[in-house]
Amino acid sequence: IKSIKRARLMPVSDGFLVIDKPSGITSHDVVARIRKVFGTKRVGHAGTLDPMATGVLVLGINNGTKLLQYITEGKKRYLATIKLGFATVTDDKDGEVLTAAAISEISKVTDAEIESNLLKLIGTIMQRPSSVSAIKIDGKRAYDRVREGEVVELPAREVTIYSLEILEISRADGAIAIKIDVSCSAGTYIRAIARDLGDVLKVGGHLTELRRSEVAPFSLEAAVSIESISPADLLNVVDVAKRILPARVIDLSEKSELKFGRSLSASEFSGIGIAITSDNELCALIENKNSGAQPITVFVKE
Repeated sequence: IKSIKRARLMPVSDGFLVIDKPSGITSHDVVARIRKVFGTKRVGHAGTLDPMATGVLVLGINNGTKLLQYITEGKKRYLATIKLGFATVTDDKDGEVLTAAAISEISKVTDAEIESNLLKLIGTIMQRPSSVSAIKIDGKRAYDRVREGEVVELPAREVTIYSLEILEISRADGAIAIKIDVSCSAGTYIRAIARDLGDVLKVGGHLTELRRSEVAPFSLEAAVSIESISPADLLNVVDVAKRILPARVIDLSEKSELKFGRSLSASEFSGIGIAITSDNELCALIENKNSGAQPITVFVKE
């Protein structure tokens, strides 16, 4: 991106932005740009997108950053294109080619084989993350180790694929392209789906396109271009918190208790929720423990 608005914007307290990330920049690049635009260092994102990938990137600003983990843990949805016939070191089009199958071998792969092997993935499965993921190994990102020449193979982990729809299968230039629409749990690697499909069909596979269409509860319809960001695009932190966590309305005496880190009576919901006032002020993240609803994070100012 060559340019972005640099004008001083209105003072920003807390909130969220839903960005339609373009290709060619990292998620960290987006965070750095938003820090400059909004004049705060307290900006984070809910789930990394590779430079090649586009689509929904949710950013938290100031106190919004304290809620990002609850968005990161939610459902994701992607539109992707898998190319069969080549395997790459990064499991996507940007990586060095490791293997290339003969055209005669690729031509033997049927649409039925592709469909049956992809549809087998629906449900809870064990998936080995891509070697160029952001997962840390002894304090260093896996992708940094790969760039330094290390051979990295991460252990498989449990993920859930809620749905996988095959949109199109096409054949050209000695390769097969498969467009898919995937809804999945956090921690699922779409590049790994491409890699594993290529492995099982013995022709190699990698990802050529990836667009994230949803980070629950946000979809592309709510996303804005990074070039056109304005204060009007900032989502209210309480409104977002209500969409991702159960809410409890508290009175002024309960607000005072939370301010000093004291517990309230037990909440009606289980797990972590938010405590808000009747005038929509976010006071704390709370969770039922033995002694009642205990504050996990307090937002109330002195």
